[in-house]
Amino acid sequence: MRTDIFARLDREPVPPKIEVPRMTRTRLALFGGTSAFYLIVVVAVLLSTWLVTLDWKIMLFRPYQQWPELHAFLDYYVVLGQRGPTAVMVAAWLGWRSWRQHTLRPLLSLGAALLLLNVTVGAVKLGLGRLGPHYATQVGSAELFAGGDIFPSGHTANAVVTWGILAYLATTPRARRYLSALSAVVALGVGLTTVYLGTHWLSDVLLGWAAGLLILLALPWCEPVIAAVEAWLLDRRDRIRERLRARRRLVPSLPVASGGPRLFPAPPTEEPARETVGAAASRARPARPSSDRLTA
Repeated sequence: MRTDIFARLDREPVPPKIEVPRMTRTRLALFGGTSAFYLIVVVAVLLSTWLVTLDWKIMLFRPYQQWPELHAFLDYYVVLGQRGPTAVMVAAWLGWRSWRQHTLRPLLSLGAALLLLNVTVGAVKLGLGRLGPHYATQVGSAELFAGGDIFPSGHTANAVVTWGILAYLATTPRARRYLSALSAVVALGVGLTTVYLGTHWLSDVLLGWAAGLLILLALPWCEPVIAAVEAWLLDRRDRIRERLRARRRLVPSLPVASGGPRLFPAPPTEEPARETVGAAASRARPARPSSDRLTA
């Protein structure tokens, strides 16, 4: 048995017993509070309240012009909220965990979270149709129902979900605390970076944080579906394996010398030369004595 640090990278001999998060009272309370905050932000923007005024003040302040030295770094940092690169990185890590722990739950949980993200955030984006700061047309307006798609902030919500799923799937309380803090810092930074760059209003970011957190809090309700899909996929895998084994058993495995299948056709054997019936008879008949010996 390996005892070095790389032994932790090996596949576990049996699937470990992992405690699946449940919808506790604390989680329900957080879900309710976050939902209320979500509705407050939406209503505040719909009614063009002080929140929209604050959006315009920050936009006209133009943070990217106030601190231009941060622009180069934050252009790269904001990629941590972009769905494509982050999904690939997190899926690679969770794929290794799925292989190591003999379970598809990490990958299926990520897929369920991203599906909820696309459906919920995408529906609100298209339904409200808000324009971004760079495309605003009227000072002080909420810029709603104008064909935009930036409310809530997809970058922010994606950062919350993609990095938060690591904390959700953590197997120890200590790892969950550290990963929760790390994902919160990354998500906060991504949201504020979009405000700095002028690609989102502050209210977009607030709603994006709430939207991503709601998805993470709602994931325990998806666990029965995730378990059912995992069982179905593993059952299909086992059936395919059994079919392949059955086909291998049907293929003859005798050696070539015993009459088994040959990879190449055998070379033609030379048939013995045939002789005529008369030649064979003359060779088999004994020689008769000559007539001179008989008269003598």
